[in-house]
Amino acid sequence: MHADEKIHQLLNQLNTVIVGKSPQVSDCVACLLAGGHLLIEDVPGVGKTTLAHALSRSFGLQFSRVQFTADLMPSDLVGVSIYERGREGFVFHPGPVFAQVLLADEINRASPKTQSALLEAMEEKQVTVEGATRALPHPFFVIATQNPHDQLGTYALPESQLDRFHMRLSLGYPDRAAERELLRGQDRRDMLEHLQPVLTPADLARLQQNVADVHTAEPVLEYLQDLVAATRSGRWFAQGLSPRAALAVVRSAKAQAYLNGRDYVAPDDIAAILPQTVAHRLIPVSDAGRGAVEQVRAMVEATPLP
Repeated sequence: MHADEKIHQLLNQLNTVIVGKSPQVSDCVACLLAGGHLLIEDVPGVGKTTLAHALSRSFGLQFSRVQFTADLMPSDLVGVSIYERGREGFVFHPGPVFAQVLLADEINRASPKTQSALLEAMEEKQVTVEGATRALPHPFFVIATQNPHDQLGTYALPESQLDRFHMRLSLGYPDRAAERELLRGQDRRDMLEHLQPVLTPADLARLQQNVADVHTAEPVLEYLQDLVAATRSGRWFAQGLSPRAALAVVRSAKAQAYLNGRDYVAPDDIAAILPQTVAHRLIPVSDAGRGAVEQVRAMVEATPLP
């Protein structure tokens, strides 16, 4: 199996906007092809929102953007019922969450109460407002950006919220050559205005089905279970991965294999995608002396391949 030509077009278009970050761009596409929600975390000004906008436009889906602030209320996201005299009753006005792609910009600047309004939407693709449950459009993705927790005016996302995100990525600073291209090139925000959708919703559904059909052999599943068991051993992390997290790794590895032009998952796919998929769900043991991503990589190196 070879990655569809539209995948190449998609990656090329995204890489013209986000310069010098090809691995991160590929991981973003893998996350959305796996049907997951994406969290992009980094300092302001490195292109988090630009990447989220480019993904939304390139996937050809209806999207809405919400700037999360301390005074944002849950009803500002999910909608509210307003009395209309002409209809002699309350009429529900849907909020921006009723879109195929919700761009939640600086999500950790909103209060925990507002953050929790996304829990049902992200897990069950529906929202319950005033006792009525309403389905969200299909497909439904949340692409969120957040600033580091040590910055002023941020509220740390709770574990239950982080677990809803399929993958967490960090862009980091550009290298010297990429930054030079940014300095002498066109403003990236202007480039967004001219981006054309590369995929249709039908294309996306077909690609997601192709990803789901990627084969995962028993030895590879055995390797994944060894890694999951290592997270639960108490040696590396305070608490281990849940079955939901293990399923997220399988879907991410399938998408990674598909983007690499294969119809089967290799152990290297598991190892490559694991830090982005599970590090935000784990807390290293107190004497680790390193962050979650580095701890996951150390655990992978210490776990023998099948």
